[in-house]
Amino acid sequence: MKFTQHNLDKLEAILAENNYTIRYERGTFQSGWCLLEAKKIVVLNKFLDIEARMNTLMELIPQLQINIDKLTHDSQKVYLEIMAKTPVV
Repeated sequence: MKFTQHNLDKLEAILAENNYTIRYERGTFQSGWCLLEAKKIVVLNKFLDIEARMNTLMELIPQLQINIDKLTHDSQKVYLEIMAKTPVV
């Protein structure tokens, strides 16, 4: 997956379709993100470039409770691609 704004939008859509809110804020976040699970808010460091934002979301998405049935067809393809690259623990 190339590091473009279009692909970043696809990753953000996966979260948005599952009622997660993405906020870009400044602060000292370990790994560049903070997750408020009870409110379904993902906070990313606003100083990250597109590549770092995409890498952070691709690392974070497998850790979240994503309902694949809520995703559009395009988002499902991207989600399955991310999950295929995620090592099984």
